[in-house]
Amino acid sequence: MDYYGPMPFFHRLWLPFVFLCALGAQAQTPDSNTAAPVSSALDSELFYQLLLGELNARDGEPGTGYSLLLDAARKTGDGRLYQRAVDIALQTRSGEAALAAARAWRQAVPASREANRYLLQILIGLNRIAETLEPLKREVASTDARERAVAIAAIPRYFARASDKKLAAATTEQALAAYLGTPVPGVAAWTSIGRLRLEAGDSVGALEAARRAQALDAKADGPAMLALSMMNPKTPQAEAIVKKYLEGAPAAEFRMEYARMLLDTQRFNEAAQQLLLVSTEKPDYLPAWLVRGALELQDGKLAAAEQSFNHYVDLALAKRGAAARAETSRGLNQAYLSLAQIAEQGKDFAKADGWLKRIDNPEDLQGAQFRRASMLARQGKLEEARKLIRSQPEKSAQDARMKISAEVQLLRDGKQYRSAYELLAEATARHPNDFDLVYDMAMMAEKLGKLDEMERLLRQVMAGKPDYQHAYNALGFSLAERNTRLGEARQLVLKALEYAPADPFITDSLAWVEFRAGNLAEALHLLQGAFKAKPDAEIAAHLGEVLWTLGRRDEALSVWKEGAQINADNETLLDTLKRLRVKL
Repeated sequence: MDYYGPMPFFHRLWLPFVFLCALGAQAQTPDSNTAAPVSSALDSELFYQLLLGELNARDGEPGTGYSLLLDAARKTGDGRLYQRAVDIALQTRSGEAALAAARAWRQAVPASREANRYLLQILIGLNRIAETLEPLKREVASTDARERAVAIAAIPRYFARASDKKLAAATTEQALAAYLGTPVPGVAAWTSIGRLRLEAGDSVGALEAARRAQALDAKADGPAMLALSMMNPKTPQAEAIVKKYLEGAPAAEFRMEYARMLLDTQRFNEAAQQLLLVSTEKPDYLPAWLVRGALELQDGKLAAAEQSFNHYVDLALAKRGAAARAETSRGLNQAYLSLAQIAEQGKDFAKADGWLKRIDNPEDLQGAQFRRASMLARQGKLEEARKLIRSQPEKSAQDARMKISAEVQLLRDGKQYRSAYELLAEATARHPNDFDLVYDMAMMAEKLGKLDEMERLLRQVMAGKPDYQHAYNALGFSLAERNTRLGEARQLVLKALEYAPADPFITDSLAWVEFRAGNLAEALHLLQGAFKAKPDAEIAAHLGEVLWTLGRRDEALSVWKEGAQINADNETLLDTLKRLRVKL
């Protein structure tokens, strides 16, 4: 037999035959061995019509097959025949034909939820959103009251591909009008309306929907999740909804997501507080310990970070059964890398290497090698470290990009600014639109005293990526540091703050502009807020200098000592103390 030739006639008959037999079998009494047979509506004429319809649908005449099956459905009132006609129309992308069959099906079998769902989805697919009102009402009303909130919560998924999101939101609100004032379905209804409004670009309306949902039940997570997804500088009111939900007993996952949002907006202290709460309320919640350790490491709190990472490792290994292995593997490798970094900073290179040897995920091996290169550089073996980085394989463009960044970091740490600049010049020549590389090159140009080149590169970044706040901040701070073009410096830093309004480092830059302009009170106010939000050695250096200039010498010394505890090697802090001839 030629298996690649036309399907034999009896094979083509087989599936339609099974389908037709099933239709006929439905007319039998299923659970009685003695009952007399019941006559089937499937007579010879109807059997032939169905068979002919199926054969046409399968052999290149779907329009004829559709017509025959729809006619048979109307004769018998059988929902499965209506569904088959709809499916044939959908398979041939005949939207109007599918709609006609679905409407006929719903009219013939009004109680069929399946018919109503088909009709609803076809109307949405045809972007006839206004006509979805009645089917949407029926879908919700026909759902068991105990499951109605779940059904309502699923409505935004129905309209995922609708082109007119605004009309979808309005239609949904109209369809759910009967439930908007009742606690359980009302919360789900307002949350769904809010999500649709948000997709339509109506953030004000979405926020109002979230408020109304929370007013019905302050403990409901739906409104809080909606508000959390809206947290950004343009909708600061969303956070009030999130905080009200947090007053109850939120899930650890929600508090964790809130902490991540705070980290994204540079609100480090608040993020740390949330992470502390998560790890206290749910001590075995793995993600909190990993992020908490990373934040402590970033803050220079090495002992606390080491404790958090060790706790994470213990928990992860205890949970690392067959089911959890994939989930914890990447987290463990991140923890091992961080613990190696902590040991390296303490110059315990053997311990650091021990942590690196635990890494077993191929995707993290490159990071382990970068860490080994850093250890070599710390031991004065910079060229050997560079060779190690360059010897790493490149499986993707991202791998190549990471190798450049790792080598530049080694050179920067070793104060090899010219070599770093030349490496970045080569990289940006190959990738002129990689604005992270261009920005790094600008920073190296500044280290080399190439201030005009630095400004040219930063303005190149601003032109190519207007929301790159670091470029505005860097140029504004550089002008302030040189005590020149202070008006322009202020505008640049304020522009950076538009994109990252809570960033303590950008606030530090603005404070330095005010300090240079003689506005000491404003500079002090800004720096105190920045240092509270992010205890950092460089911010401490600036805050201490403002206090010193104001004659508050004891306070200045206290701040500088705190900065030295955070990072005793910080260049800005060391230069400030040297220039002011201060010894701690």
